[in-house]
Amino acid sequence: MNYFFRFAFCFGLITIHTSAQEIPKFGLQDFYTNNIELDRTVDSIFDVLSDRQKVAQMIITSAGELGKSEATVQKLTSQDAIGGVVFLKGSKKKHTENINTLNAIASKNKTLPLLFSMDAEPSLFASRIKGAKDVGKTIDIKNDTQSDSVVSIINQELRDIGVHHNYAPVLDISPNNEAIKSRSYGSNKDSVINLANQFIRCTQEGGIIATAKHFPGHGLVKGDTHKQSVYIDGPLQEVDNYKKIIADGVLSIMVAHITIQNNTEYGTDGLPSSCSRKIITGLLKEKMGFKGIVISDALNIMKAVTILDNAPLLASKAGCDLILMPQNEIKTINAILAETKTNPDYKKQVMQSVKKVLRLKICAGVI
Repeated sequence: MNYFFRFAFCFGLITIHTSAQEIPKFGLQDFYTNNIELDRTVDSIFDVLSDRQKVAQMIITSAGELGKSEATVQKLTSQDAIGGVVFLKGSKKKHTENINTLNAIASKNKTLPLLFSMDAEPSLFASRIKGAKDVGKTIDIKNDTQSDSVVSIINQELRDIGVHHNYAPVLDISPNNEAIKSRSYGSNKDSVINLANQFIRCTQEGGIIATAKHFPGHGLVKGDTHKQSVYIDGPLQEVDNYKKIIADGVLSIMVAHITIQNNTEYGTDGLPSSCSRKIITGLLKEKMGFKGIVISDALNIMKAVTILDNAPLLASKAGCDLILMPQNEIKTINAILAETKTNPDYKKQVMQSVKKVLRLKICAGVI
């Protein structure tokens, strides 16, 4: 019996199907469709969650050698305080063991299964899964055939481990940026868009969620957001890269911690883009029409956001659906809940984010 029907049985709110053949099955291709059955499935799960459980679905913590301790992540899972985990550096064996343990905790406690993620870009792949086949650097991928071969290897490794969501590909157009370097497809805009789009298509056809990053564009800035605040000074030169990516169905987009200045329409008033409603809701969601999952870049160590007071809440208020690696998950949930109690429009936005996350989990086979 899959999770959805175990969950429904516990709360007695929907009819239990008697055979596996009758259980609704959805795929990633269903996420953007008008599907009444999928909508009902989302609502049936959403309606039995408390507000705290709903907000927890937006929180992605970290695990692995560079993440939080196994004990911490297991405790957060037991507390039903997270919606997913991004796995950082570690061996395939260790990642798999950790995922199995977390799945067992969620199953035992009858809580929603977790969404497991990884920065499995070609250039980072071997460092994220130690011992995995080296697929080379993103900058060295020159055609669709080569890209498909790389994605096939990455997807298989992720499926073997139990990872559902890949924070790749990079859509930034310059290989010379301090933070991006060989993680980019290069400096030719058309080539970058086409190769990134092929990576996304092949990834999602293989059942893994893809993520275009780093919106609104990290390639033509100076500096590294891990170390300092960095700026787009003037026009947003890389935003148009996302038009075809969005039109062709990328499921998630990651927003960078880039401050925009000297731009009348999209200046961020000193905030990073990841915390700017003007960029996430105004530009990405409304003007560009992106209906998928917006995820913040990591909020735990980036200098551009750790200097802010409660950056995770700001990222959520700006329009992020998934809050990546907040320093304190419980504090983040409490801050979001407190804000929803005094701001009805924000509460409506949060609930829409939660429904999108649940929809993604269903379409990815997590639920």
